[in-house]
Amino acid sequence: MQAMVMERRGEPLRLAEIPVPEPGPNQILIKVAACGVCRTDLHVFDGELTEPKLPLVLGHEIVGRIEALGPGVEVLAAGERVGVPWLGYTDGTCSYCLSGRENLCDHPRFTGYQIDGGYADYTVADARYAFKLPESYSDAEAAPLFCAGLIGYRSLKMAGDARRLGIYGFGAAAHILAQVARHQGREIYAFARRGDTKAQDFARALGAVWAGGSDEEPPDKLDAAIIFAPVGALIPAALRAVRKGGVVVCGGIHMSEIPSFPYEILWEERVVRSVANLTREDAREFLALAPQVPVKTTVRPMPLAEANAALTALREGELTGAAVLIP
Repeated sequence: MQAMVMERRGEPLRLAEIPVPEPGPNQILIKVAACGVCRTDLHVFDGELTEPKLPLVLGHEIVGRIEALGPGVEVLAAGERVGVPWLGYTDGTCSYCLSGRENLCDHPRFTGYQIDGGYADYTVADARYAFKLPESYSDAEAAPLFCAGLIGYRSLKMAGDARRLGIYGFGAAAHILAQVARHQGREIYAFARRGDTKAQDFARALGAVWAGGSDEEPPDKLDAAIIFAPVGALIPAALRAVRKGGVVVCGGIHMSEIPSFPYEILWEERVVRSVANLTREDAREFLALAPQVPVKTTVRPMPLAEANAALTALREGELTGAAVLIP
């Protein structure tokens, strides 16, 4: 099969012919129809996430159909369309898994990081972490749901019942989250890089009541803020924007260093918290909710061989919505 292979961190991915993988016990073989390009892929590619297996096939927003079942798979069938997210394996036995917090598993494995992902014609996945898809979405439209959508949804849950919600970094996750939040009756305040009028206009088109630069303060105090941009300096900015008792949620897996800030902007019971991975319950809830909203994803389909160009476009902030690779 063809795959875009990362052989060394920081070097361009190489289009290569590699063997089609075989599904092991409790695994499925998937013929990939689409794979979203996520900022986490950039963090792996750039070496900011430091423990990838090498060589590696990136990609963890995978949509495809099951080609074959490994021993022990009973809940899925060949021919079914499924999606595969970032969290690709948990041990099921640690204290976190046993208490319903499998997103914090002590021995996890991640798709497109320790497990070969979806920048390829085929991939294998743990059947426990493959989810049937709503039929209302095309393959390309569905791909961003599996990280941008899922992490956005979990971040929104962590924000509680906030009515005035700030979103810092208006990319793939934000454009999905904004639709869910508006469906729930929340007000969206969008923050993008100063001068990025394209992102600000995109946010307004999705119903934001205000859009401005990341260094600006909104016209009203926020109940909560969610940060998707991997910029540590946004944490003190968001703390200044939220009201007393407000929550700042860090939705990314990696962030630059957080600068020091005065205690007074944390005081009055403001909270800063991170989001780690997802649970299967998150996936089931979100995939049921998305067609009810309905969430409409904005995607740019690109050939698999253009994976390097897709990563560059994401790094440079040239994408509205999400790039999706099509084998």
